[in-house]
Amino acid sequence: MLEKVLPHAILKAKLNLESRIKTLKNDWTIVYDLLNGKNNSGFGWDEYRQMVVVEDVVWNSYISVRIISCL
Repeated sequence: MLEKVLPHAILKAKLNLESRIKTLKNDWTIVYDLLNGKNNSGFGWDEYRQMVVVEDVVWNSYISVRIISCL
């Protein structure tokens, strides 16, 4: 269907959607673990702003651990 509308776009809808879904699942897992998993010390949910909240010291520590684990 996409090929009919945009014949020269070279878009693969199924692959694109599957990639997007995979990314969303990974992002959801990270947020879920921050709020509900073990070692979530300091992370919380601000109901008014609808966002994850944490002190700068805890956030910086989390980022440094994530960067090291990605290397």
